[in-house]
Amino acid sequence: MPFHIKFGLSVMVALAALAGWFFMGHLGQTGPQWALTFLGPFSVFSLWIFPEVMRGKADGRKS
Repeated sequence: MPFHIKFGLSVMVALAALAGWFFMGHLGQTGPQWALTFLGPFSVFSLWIFPEVMRGKADGRKS
């Protein structure tokens, strides 16, 4: 995945997690707020650390 797409996706995921964190805090939901505290950064981290799956003709596909 190109750097600019991965970076933009990371920013969008981080902003969505931050918005969700504030929204859950506004509603008084502390459990989901703590889940977002972990899952937001983990999602951004995993986007950068885990490689993209590349498929070739060696895996038995015809196209």
